[in-house]
Amino acid sequence: MSGSSIQSDAVQNPRVTWEGCSVLLDINDGDRLVFARLSPASTLKIGNQTCSLQPLIGCPFGSLFQVEIGPRGPYFSRILSTSEDSSQEKGDDPSQDESKDNRSLVDNNMAQSLTGEDIDEMRRQGATGDQIVEALIANSATFDKKTSFSQEKYRLRKQKKYAPRVLLRRPFARSICEAYFKKNPVRIGFLRVDTLSLLLSMANVTAYSDVLVVDMVGGILTGAVAERLGGTGYVCNTYMGFTPYAIDIVKMFNFSNEISKRILRSQLSDLSLCQNGTCDQIGQTEMDTETHSTGTFSSLLLDSVNIEEETVSPVIKVCKKTAKCGEKASQEAIKSWKENGFSSLIIAAPELDTWEIIQELLPLVSYSAPFAIYHQYLQPLATCMHNLQLGKMAIGLQISEPWLREYQVLPSRTHPSMQMSAFGGYILSGTRICCGDSQLPKK
Repeated sequence: MSGSSIQSDAVQNPRVTWEGCSVLLDINDGDRLVFARLSPASTLKIGNQTCSLQPLIGCPFGSLFQVEIGPRGPYFSRILSTSEDSSQEKGDDPSQDESKDNRSLVDNNMAQSLTGEDIDEMRRQGATGDQIVEALIANSATFDKKTSFSQEKYRLRKQKKYAPRVLLRRPFARSICEAYFKKNPVRIGFLRVDTLSLLLSMANVTAYSDVLVVDMVGGILTGAVAERLGGTGYVCNTYMGFTPYAIDIVKMFNFSNEISKRILRSQLSDLSLCQNGTCDQIGQTEMDTETHSTGTFSSLLLDSVNIEEETVSPVIKVCKKTAKCGEKASQEAIKSWKENGFSSLIIAAPELDTWEIIQELLPLVSYSAPFAIYHQYLQPLATCMHNLQLGKMAIGLQISEPWLREYQVLPSRTHPSMQMSAFGGYILSGTRICCGDSQLPKK
C-alpha cells in the first residue's frame, strides 16, 4: 500500500519530493554531487557532520538548504529567501575597485585574529554558520583592502567551510548525465550531455515511437529515451547473450508506473527469430534465466545508486518500493515489432564490435527509420560507415563529433570556463533503406 501511495504522490505533484524518491544533492555549488533516496532513516555526511535527510521530504525541487548546528546536532535548515545575497551583488560596483588591488597583500597567516578556539566557542554558544562567517570577515585585517571580487571569493570560501549549502535537484537525463560525467565518466562510457541529446535528436525519438536500444552505459540512454517518450511508445532494450545489461540508472529517474511498464527488454536472438518468422519458439530461454538476471540487477544496484556510496547507507532498503523497469517483452509486443519494425535504433555499446552488431540490428528497423551509434573512438564508426556504404544499407551517413564549451556568466566576469571537456566521443547516424542482403560485405 505504501508503494502505491508513493507513486500516486509522484504523479500528482512531480515537482515536490516524497518519501522514497531519488534526488540529486548538489553540495557547495557543484563541489560534490551525491545521489540519494529520501527516507526518514537516510543520512548525508558533509565533512565531519552527519545530517538526516528527513527535512528534505515534501520540499520542492530546487530548494536550498544550509547545514546548521542545533541542540541535537547538525541539521538541514531551508533557506527561503536570497535577498541578502542579491543585495550584495547589487552593491558590487567595479568603479570602487579602481583604487584597490591585491599587490600589497601577503599571505602570512597573520591577517586573521580569530582563532580556532574562538570559533569552537561560538559554536558551543549556538552561533550559526553565517554568524561565524561574518565574524571572520570582521576580524580580518585585509578584507577591506581587497577588491570586491576577492571579497566575494573570500566570503564564498568561508561559507563552504562553516555553512555548507545543499541544493535539492531533480534527477532527470541532463542532471544525471552531468553528475556521472563529472564524477564517474567510466560508468556511462564517457557519454557527455550534449552527445546524449544529439543521439536522441538524430534517432528522431518522438512520442509514440518504438525505439530499439542497446544500452551498455549503465541505463542513462534507456532512461533518456523513456523520459523523451513520456509514457507513449516503447523502449526495447536488447542484449546479446543470456544476461541483460545493467540499466540501474533508470531507477533514479522517478518514473511512474505508466512509463516504467513501457521499458521492456528482449534478447537479440528472440528478435532475430521473430524476424525470420519463428516467434512461437521464443520465451523458454528467457524464463530459464529470469532468476539469474534478477539477482544480477540487485547486486549491481549497490554500485550505481550513489556516486559516493558511503554517504547514504539506507538507500538500498527503500529501492524495493520503486516500480520495476526492464520487464521481459511479451509475445504480442515482439510480433508487433516484427510486423511494423522499430521506428528508431540507438546503440551505445563501446565494448561490442560496431559493425557486427549493426548487421544484427538494422534488419529489425523499419525502412526509412533513422539510427544513431555512439562510440568513444572514431575508427570503429569509420569502419562501420564504410561497410554500410558498400552494402548500400543506409543513406545520409555521417560521423559527428560533438563539441561543448561551458561559460562562466557573472557580472564583469563572463568568459569560458578555465577547464572544459575536450572530447565527447563520436556519433554515426543515417537512415535505413531497402536493399538486398546479398550485397552485404563479407566478414
